[in-house]
Amino acid sequence: MGEEKIIREVDDKDEEIYRVLKLALEAGQILLRSGAEIFRVEETMHRICKYYGYDNVDTFTVSNAIIVSLEGEKRELFAKVKNVPMSGAHLEIVAEINDLSRQIEAGLYTIDEAFEKLKEIEQIKPNSGLAQVLAAGMASGCLGYMFGATAMEGVGAFFTGLLLYIWIVCAGRRGLSKIVTNIIGGVIITFLAIGASWIFPVLRPDKLIIGSVMPLVPGVAFTNAIRDIADSDFISGTVRITDAIFVFAYIAIGVGFAWTCYNYLIGVM
Repeated sequence: MGEEKIIREVDDKDEEIYRVLKLALEAGQILLRSGAEIFRVEETMHRICKYYGYDNVDTFTVSNAIIVSLEGEKRELFAKVKNVPMSGAHLEIVAEINDLSRQIEAGLYTIDEAFEKLKEIEQIKPNSGLAQVLAAGMASGCLGYMFGATAMEGVGAFFTGLLLYIWIVCAGRRGLSKIVTNIIGGVIITFLAIGASWIFPVLRPDKLIIGSVMPLVPGVAFTNAIRDIADSDFISGTVRITDAIFVFAYIAIGVGFAWTCYNYLIGVM
C-alpha cells in the first residue's frame, strides 16, 4: 500500500508538471500566432511556470516554433515542442493573454480555470469585415494625404483602399497565399488608380497608389522584427523582417506589372 501511494503521488506530480507545461505552451503559441514579440511570448511562459512552482524553466522561441522545458523536483526534465504557422496580428488577443499571465501571478486562476480562460480568449473574433474595410479606406485616405495627396486625392485613396481591402478579406477567407494576395492587390490598386485618374483628370495616380497600398504594408510584422532584433532575438527578427521585405517585393511586383501593362497599352493605342 505504501509503495502504491508513492507511485500515485509521483504520477500526480508528473501530471501537474505536464499540465503546467501545456498551459504555458498554449499561451505562448496563441501569443506568437497573434503577432506578439518573442520577448513577450517567453516572458508570459516564464510567469506562468514560475507561479505554479517551477522556477527551472527554459524556453526557445522563433517566429514559427516554441520549445519549453521544465525541471521537476527530482531533476527530471519535461519538454514540449509546438509548431506555430506564421499568420497575421490580433492585438486584442495579445493584450488579453498578457493580462491573464499577470492575473495568474496574482493567484486569481487555478490551472483548470486558466485553461478555460485561454479557450475563451482564443475564440475572440477580429473586427467584422465591414469595420476592417472602412478602417482600411480611412487609413489609405489619411496616409495618402500625409504623403502629399490633395484632399480630393485623399478621398480617391479612401475608395481605392476600401476596394482593395475587400479583395484582401475575400482572399483571406479563401485561404490564398500571401504571394497571390499581395501581387494581385498591387495590380488592383494600380488599375483602380489609373481608372480614377482617367475619370477625374485632377487625380494623380501615383498619389492614389501611395495611399491605397498602405493596407497591404506589414507594419506590425516589420515593427516586431525590429523589436526582436533589438532584443537580440536575431533568428526571429531576421525571419520576420525577411517575410516583411518579401511582402514589399510582392506589392512592388503587382504595381510594376500593372503600370507596365498600362504603358504598353497606351503605346499600342
